[in-house]
Amino acid sequence: MNWYPLVPFLSTGLLPGACYTCLLLTLMCATVDRVGAQSSSRQSDSSGAVQTQMQNVRYHFSESATVSIKTLTGELQPTEGAELPIFDNKDSFRLRIGYAEIGIAAPDLASVFNSYVFARANSPLKGVSMSIENGHLNIKGKLHGVGTIPFETESTLSPTDDGEILLRTGKVKALHVPVKGIMNLFGVEIADLIKNGKVPGVEARGDDLVLDPSLVFPAPHMEGRVSGTRIEGNAIVLTFGDKSRATKARPGGNYISFRGNRLRFGKLTMTDVDMMLIDMDPTDPFDFFIDRYKDQIAAGYSKISSNSALRIYVRDFNKLGKSRAAAKGTN
Repeated sequence: MNWYPLVPFLSTGLLPGACYTCLLLTLMCATVDRVGAQSSSRQSDSSGAVQTQMQNVRYHFSESATVSIKTLTGELQPTEGAELPIFDNKDSFRLRIGYAEIGIAAPDLASVFNSYVFARANSPLKGVSMSIENGHLNIKGKLHGVGTIPFETESTLSPTDDGEILLRTGKVKALHVPVKGIMNLFGVEIADLIKNGKVPGVEARGDDLVLDPSLVFPAPHMEGRVSGTRIEGNAIVLTFGDKSRATKARPGGNYISFRGNRLRFGKLTMTDVDMMLIDMDPTDPFDFFIDRYKDQIAAGYSKISSNSALRIYVRDFNKLGKSRAAAKGTN
């Protein structure tokens, strides 16, 4: 198929958004066939991992909960039973981090706790809120299982020797009355739930809590050793891994790139991937929500180079509504 004459239409925005997706799928099919017939130094290792790099990305776990990825070098690793990472199935792969700096605002971390960590009906904690005050993480919420008791803790964070997050609890109050320690606050039954691993990603060590990032955050799960923690404003910044393992960033712009092995993207299976999702508006972070990536792509445009590298210029997720409203206004 001779598809190069179609590329200018993509790059100049002459097609409606819905047509981009159809045409993009056609072009990518041709790309997969062409690339599959070529040999390359990027071709696969036996693990099936796809190399990934991210720069200045605001990644959504949900519509409301996000993390800010300043920089990340790693790979998408297929999970057990999956042949390759599948964009439309977040449980088909995990993100194995070589190096990253990732920030999460206290309210977003609280949202993850409420909607994921403590989302079960019989969860011991409900209505968690978090804030940063004087360099400490303040956690408020309600304890269930021993009645409904409002509580408040003041904690500091640091990496553990095995690369997890230590939540060292200082002041603890229940019903506004000081309590000796967090295990005393929880009571025997709730403490046993945490000690016995019944709350995924949360472990008790003495009177402190340890958070496992690979379990605390929703899929696609992040794997990597936390090597540093710090407070910046109302956010917690986590450093993963060793900076010497970071890949040199592409000059300028906000993006997510994928290289090598196979990746399923929509209805297509790409071989020897060379794909980059590029922020259409580099003046602010690349706002990306994998649950809505098709809508973001349909609102943008794409280019394919002569060596079959795919570059997709993507609309920020938080601007999708604005772009649709603008489109309706011109009709």
